[in-house]
Amino acid sequence: MEYFKNLINGEWKDSKSGKYSENRNPADKEDLIGYFPSSTPEDVEEAVKAAKEAFKKWRLIPAPKRGDVLKIVGDIMLQKKDEIAFEMTREMGKVFAETKGDTQEGIDTAYYAASEGRRLFGLNAPSELPNKMNLSFRVPIGVGGIITPWNFPMAIPTWKIFPALVCGNTVVFKPAELTPKTANTFVKIVDQAMREVLGKDYIPGVINLIHGSGRVVGECFLANKDIDFISFTGSTEVGRRINEVGGRELKRVSLELGGKNAQIVMDDANLELALDAVLWGAFGTTGQRCTATSRLILHKNIHDKFLKMLTERVSKLKLGYGNNKGVDVGPCVSESQRETVNNYVQIGLKEDKATLIAGGDYAKDGELAKGWFYKPTIFKDVTPEMRIAKEEIFGPVLSVLKCSSLEEGVAILNNTVYGLSSSIFTNNVNDAFMAVRDIQAGITYINGATIGAEAHMPFGGVKATGNGHREGGWTVYDFYSEWKAVYIDYSGKLQRAQIDNY
Repeated sequence: MEYFKNLINGEWKDSKSGKYSENRNPADKEDLIGYFPSSTPEDVEEAVKAAKEAFKKWRLIPAPKRGDVLKIVGDIMLQKKDEIAFEMTREMGKVFAETKGDTQEGIDTAYYAASEGRRLFGLNAPSELPNKMNLSFRVPIGVGGIITPWNFPMAIPTWKIFPALVCGNTVVFKPAELTPKTANTFVKIVDQAMREVLGKDYIPGVINLIHGSGRVVGECFLANKDIDFISFTGSTEVGRRINEVGGRELKRVSLELGGKNAQIVMDDANLELALDAVLWGAFGTTGQRCTATSRLILHKNIHDKFLKMLTERVSKLKLGYGNNKGVDVGPCVSESQRETVNNYVQIGLKEDKATLIAGGDYAKDGELAKGWFYKPTIFKDVTPEMRIAKEEIFGPVLSVLKCSSLEEGVAILNNTVYGLSSSIFTNNVNDAFMAVRDIQAGITYINGATIGAEAHMPFGGVKATGNGHREGGWTVYDFYSEWKAVYIDYSGKLQRAQIDNY
């Protein structure tokens, strides 16, 4: 059985603790994938020092050449896509088609970031004074602490690390404890590309990998004075902690947190299309996405018809190990995550009006008994104030609510502390544009599921979903760079701006 290591300053090293944690297949708990380091504050300190030292050289590498590294990363990932996806499914559970998509999103992000090495544009403006030029440039920040979740163990690290690197920063990367092998694969590819592109000028410490718990590694990121920024995707509770401590230490912090996303289906919608979308949005990745469709808001005129269509299709979904053909839904990522899902189902069963119409229990027949499977679950007659309508569950549980108008549907959709993704199905162009205007979310789909964001577009939400920053697209580069204003005076005399020259 393989014992994996951290990457610190260009070398693969054991943790100073000498301790390891197991990583097992959530579809088959007897399948032991490997042992991963339980890192210490000393490991983190060593990695941060390496990143700080590497920053001195990496920031001077021309941005287009930093982009060349990421181009090679994308090429390697493309060559190994099926291999990466197979092992990712084995590690975190979602079906092979989805882990291939996860990997492809990393490839897309690599190629996009590579090209951004030639597009880190500044803005110039005319001076108010004669014979003077005003310029602005993007400059790197320093050392970043990157903390990622388990549900997209390849895509989300690329969203954060590639823009950070192309902007000239160095990073210390703490992946989720439940998906450490994908992180190792990812970092090996980045390090390989660094060596290929830079050759004898290879800079150790540009990317460092530290396995371990958030209570140890994550807290060290917050405490370390040499970590200049933190990018985190995960729970709102942890995000609040990072924002509080990071703000006190004046660290730049980017947070992508929870969601309670809804799909509205109006009475003029294409119902078959809306049905395909909610099945994908609610039960893709076993509902374990921050953008998952957790609520379905049906217009009263099509409510009963659509529910009948939905329950028929859900009954045909096949659960199983995601690397097997024909499987639609994989396991929950862990036993504790399955227990969280079941606890919310119990809460739903105790609500006054909510009615369970599908699922609601563990799936444990035959081979399913080996893993952490949960039946796709649907509650109808849910009201907006119920806990299952307001709190993030992060599992295959869908709450169905009813509305009588577009305005009521949007009001129900907005009735949550979160604001990440949203969707409306309608053939009325006026309703579609009013929904775009009035829905409180960072992402809105018209006639599409709540999941499926593209790598070159801004990703993130409003309200308790984050702190205003965005992943993806061109906007993420604002987080990973500082603006520097430069004034060039060629008048040959001292000219004073900010003095009344009129």
